[in-house]
Amino acid sequence: MNKRKLSFLEIWNMSFGFLGIQMGFALQNANASRILQIFGADVHQLSWFWLIAPFMGLIVQPIIGHYSDNTWTRFGRRKPFFLLGAVLASIGMILIPQADFMIALLPALWVGAGMLMIMDASFNIAMEPFRALVADNLSDEQATQGFSIQTALIGIGAVVGSWLPWVLTNWFGLAKTSGEGTVPQNLLWSFIIGAVVLIGSILVTIFTTKEYSPEELAQFEKNNTDNTEDSVEEQKEARLLDIFDDFKKMPETMRQLSWVQFFSWFALFGMWVFSVPAIAQHIYGLPYDDSSSETYQEAGNWVGILFGIYNGVSAIFAFLLPSIAKKFSRKKTHAYSLFIGGIGLIMIYFLSDPMALILPMLFLGIAWASILSMPYAMLSGSISPKKMGVYMGIFNFFIVIPQIVNGIIGGPLVKYAYGNQAIFALVVSGISFLIAGVLSFKINDKTDVAHQ
Repeated sequence: MNKRKLSFLEIWNMSFGFLGIQMGFALQNANASRILQIFGADVHQLSWFWLIAPFMGLIVQPIIGHYSDNTWTRFGRRKPFFLLGAVLASIGMILIPQADFMIALLPALWVGAGMLMIMDASFNIAMEPFRALVADNLSDEQATQGFSIQTALIGIGAVVGSWLPWVLTNWFGLAKTSGEGTVPQNLLWSFIIGAVVLIGSILVTIFTTKEYSPEELAQFEKNNTDNTEDSVEEQKEARLLDIFDDFKKMPETMRQLSWVQFFSWFALFGMWVFSVPAIAQHIYGLPYDDSSSETYQEAGNWVGILFGIYNGVSAIFAFLLPSIAKKFSRKKTHAYSLFIGGIGLIMIYFLSDPMALILPMLFLGIAWASILSMPYAMLSGSISPKKMGVYMGIFNFFIVIPQIVNGIIGGPLVKYAYGNQAIFALVVSGISFLIAGVLSFKINDKTDVAHQ
């Protein structure tokens, strides 16, 4: 008994919820720094507020992964978790841009940070059970295709989320500026629309996708491994503290990927946090503490467009990844993609025209497509189906820890080492991508079907 081969439409529907999740992430990535600055945060403080996101991932994802491995209901194994996460994330998305008048007893900045925490915790509740669902339902032969389709949907959702504030202003006339300390209407409504799309896309996956039963997953493991000692009943009795034992026993491929993930996500965190102030200063010529002028809002909207471009490129490039990986291997494909992304980020330092920034975004789109698919495709075949959720959660350690490191040191570096010039944070991110690319060659991808 083996996993059946899924059609393109089945994989598309199974992954469709990622469109909404990434639309929410894109709105957060392109606009959270701007919103927090509107509420009173200084540039060098931004990375500290963004620490909320990786800390939530560090705590939430392994726990949710563990319980999604061991919780079976009539609604499914993974579905209840990512539905709950979607509902809570939607609440945070609706409330974060309205923090200025939501509570009179607390500063808007702290209320906004609290809503950011709710959003991040909720996105984490939804994300890893969703990735585990894709790994649960696909064979090794379809893993690369599955995670590539997932990446394409992530790219589409991110394009919509990144461009939405600009579209609402230029097509529908919503204001892009507002009074001091308040969020413009185009941002407020972008987050509300994103919340609605998030819930709707998750429901598409829930109503169109069937999960394998515990007995079926146990049979798949018997057919593909020599370890048949643990029964389904024993697996149901797994304890939360087993996470620490699972961490010590992580597969070799996962350990090698951890270093690649560290430098990749260190780079991404720096890019997301500092792109708006970096481009406002370096390209638009604004002072580092300008966060309310019309020019600054224009720079912020343009960063949203640029983020949409790199996500759009990732959606297109994702469809090419299976054939490229088949020719060059998954680890080499990932390495070359990271090199291209690193060059793109470093390139920004040498540009002065906002339109010229489109070129490095094309490069970044290639790296982003690979980051969202190749590591998970390499990882999924090395993990027991019974531990898929918890290991996907543990794998998230190597996403959130580099963000925590960057969050702690990134702001002080900008203030004291870079002289409040945030552009150097993007250059360092580019160098970090190059390091991740070199480390990718060391991965022992035992489940690369095309290169065994």
